[in-house]
Amino acid sequence: MSDDWDQIGFVISSQYRLTVLDRLSESPATPSQIASDESVGIASVSHALSSLRERGLVDLLVSEDRRKGRVYGITEDGADIWAEITRQGLADDPDQA
Repeated sequence: MSDDWDQIGFVISSQYRLTVLDRLSESPATPSQIASDESVGIASVSHALSSLRERGLVDLLVSEDRRKGRVYGITEDGADIWAEITRQGLADDPDQA
């Protein structure tokens, strides 16, 4: 569980990581879809996706070679972490960010 708390702390320390994980918990999406849906800058979304991917919480669902239409989805670990964050009430309301 301490590993989970390390992951949870990592996610909740960034509003962008929270926003991206929240959005991907609904369905897979491209960075531009996430940016548009959540009214967040594309650079912030890309950075959050990169750091979440390094932690194994999201994954690229298309070929690594693709530069356009890169679709990301939440991993099983990411879904578990997101469920715990919401269960514990640790996610601020993203609409108020």
